[in-house]
Amino acid sequence: MPSRHRFHQLDVFTRDPLKGNPLAVVHDAANLDDSTMAAFARWTNLSETTFLLPASHPEADYRVRIFTPARELPFAGHPTLGSCRAWLAAGGQPRQQDIVQECGIGLVRIRRDGERLAFAAPPLMRTGPLDGELVDRIARGLGLSRRDIVDHQWVDNGPGWCAVMLRSAEQVLAVRPDLQLLHDLKLGLIGPQPAGSDTRYEVRAFVPGLSVAEDPVTGSLNAGLALWLIGAGMAPAHYVAAQGAALGRAGRIHVEQVGTTIWIGGDVCLCVEGEVTL
Repeated sequence: MPSRHRFHQLDVFTRDPLKGNPLAVVHDAANLDDSTMAAFARWTNLSETTFLLPASHPEADYRVRIFTPARELPFAGHPTLGSCRAWLAAGGQPRQQDIVQECGIGLVRIRRDGERLAFAAPPLMRTGPLDGELVDRIARGLGLSRRDIVDHQWVDNGPGWCAVMLRSAEQVLAVRPDLQLLHDLKLGLIGPQPAGSDTRYEVRAFVPGLSVAEDPVTGSLNAGLALWLIGAGMAPAHYVAAQGAALGRAGRIHVEQVGTTIWIGGDVCLCVEGEVTL
């Protein structure tokens, strides 16, 4: 029997609607089965669609399930911030100062800084440099020489990210990937902006295996990049990254290390509110 659910569509990592990464959120989804959730995520055809459920962990404020058009993810960044904003907009009240989200990787803390939200970067599940054969394949898939890749690392916090650093933001934006060569990868690119820019890095994310050729703005990837770069002393404890320019977006990811925690922040705009029947 179809049921009606409160629904939000939001734009994440932007102050200006239509410039970030959109997210669909279905509330009160405990009665929906896996096949319905997956079908609705395919139908929205966004990089992610989330479903809010009651928490099963005693410390969590709510539970979220995250679906791409192809499969469910244990964690993703822009769905974390967007789901939190939707939960708050629907009247959610956190038990403590920080909001605690339950998802496939466990509990994720989210803090409020005025209108901006930030999640605590989860620990990496896989780290270390990529093997040489994989780096060579990535270079071919990006249409670059091996010398153009100045560093590389696994930065997997759930989705399976690997990342390569290029010489410049300009080079990152110029890449035209061969997605067939990269079909099984979740690949992030990062390159430094020129001096005087309002952001420190340009980031791009390619995830063809999840039916998303390029993700507009990616919280989980930026969280992994921040853990890598700050941990290695290659980036400052506070910076802003840009992502989405290659797709006509203007995402901004605010990274800040406080003590031992790295926070990944962004603004979230409510764009659509209503009901959906599933």
